[in-house]
Amino acid sequence: MFKVSELMTTPPAEFSTALEEKVYETFSSLGMEWWRVDTDPGLTMEDCQNIDRKIGCRIVKTIFLCNRQQTEFYLYVTTDDKPFVTKDFCRTLGIPRVSFAPADRLMELTGVSVGATTVLSMLLPSAEKVHLVMDRSVTEDEWFACTDGTATCFVKMRTVDLMEKFLPSTGHVPLII
Repeated sequence: MFKVSELMTTPPAEFSTALEEKVYETFSSLGMEWWRVDTDPGLTMEDCQNIDRKIGCRIVKTIFLCNRQQTEFYLYVTTDDKPFVTKDFCRTLGIPRVSFAPADRLMELTGVSVGATTVLSMLLPSAEKVHLVMDRSVTEDEWFACTDGTATCFVKMRTVDLMEKFLPSTGHVPLII
């Protein structure tokens, strides 16, 4: 059975990564309200559905992409039920074909491993040149839920706080499509 804790409003007792610690420090400094659950590694759609039920909203799907030369990187945040069609994404942005970025570049630029990809990585200086792209439907939801930079902790916040407090604090302005 997939483990999902009760909702909590305190940071983890111990942080797994520097990003995870920075996330909760930033939430606090910005006066953001948030909730979290600890889980088994949430890697499948079924795992995420179990987390959704406990956290009270749907977790976003976050995809890390790059061009063939690995000189341009895109963090795409969308809904879990929307299929990703490379051709449509590229046409909308007016860019050449992209593909999934390698795991080592994910770690290097966003500070996370596969399964923990998150918009919260935009806090890191290494993510400075990553293009943040968000599906409009995600930005219009009342709630936003994602990993905290680990595959075993998911956070929920008001989308307006993400868009008006958190992202401006990172210097990233998302391209909304």
